[in-house]
Amino acid sequence: MKIIILGSKGSLGQQLVKVFQDKNEIIAWDHDQVDVTDQELVTNKIHDIKPNLIINASAYNAVDRCEDNEEEFKYAKKVNGLAPGYIARAALDVSAFFVHYSSDYVFDGRSEDGYLEKDIPRPINKYGETKLLGEKEILKLTGDGLKCYIIRTSKLFGPKGLSEKVKNNFFDIMLSLAKEKKGLRVVDEEISCFTYTPDLAVTTRKMVDEKLGFGVYHIVNAEACTWYKAAEALFEILNMDVSLQRVSSDEFPRPAKRPKNAILLNKKIPQLRSFKEALEDYLKL
Repeated sequence: MKIIILGSKGSLGQQLVKVFQDKNEIIAWDHDQVDVTDQELVTNKIHDIKPNLIINASAYNAVDRCEDNEEEFKYAKKVNGLAPGYIARAALDVSAFFVHYSSDYVFDGRSEDGYLEKDIPRPINKYGETKLLGEKEILKLTGDGLKCYIIRTSKLFGPKGLSEKVKNNFFDIMLSLAKEKKGLRVVDEEISCFTYTPDLAVTTRKMVDEKLGFGVYHIVNAEACTWYKAAEALFEILNMDVSLQRVSSDEFPRPAKRPKNAILLNKKIPQLRSFKEALEDYLKL
């Protein structure tokens, strides 16, 4: 099978390349090779290559810059919103399957129980708006015969990618701060799920191989928690004596609002292992 992976140097993209590379021809694209905001370039390349599968792991994720900078918002809208639509159109043109990743930030966070795939998205920040636009641009092509998976996920962590744009994940940041400070103040709000990129890549491969029904899926590791609880789990696993103080999100004001409860319920596929188990594996690397 011939597979194009966009965002191939990112933390998720690197895992996708690793998981799909056996018995497949991988065409790995990152932003320094193919600018996804160039519609003509992307479309022509896909038409020329005629892949069987396109996986779009490219994304803009600077949530706060997107919120308070109009130029950044316009760029985020291109990468997260418009590009998925014309990549999906090109996939349809060559009869390729299409996989795209979205976010828990398409929801407003007001649900006490979490969100199923069928629940209505209502983003509360501009980043979430761009991710929802991407979903809509893709889904409107399903009536024309597009075969696609839209995978919503959240709080990615895992081996760092090769791209210079890759940010440190939450656990790496906590470990770095713990080396500098005896005590850490961590937000004990914003409940959601962490997702280990190797687990997400493996699950994506299973979905493709098993030809699961097309549509929207939620894929996250089990055990939703706050930032504070995640930090607590990290230092417990490492047996590190770090003093943690619970604080509210008001202690760390940011331009973009965050959903208070953005738990993604993945009821359409078997439950993934807990994020703590995945974190233990990550810390052994």
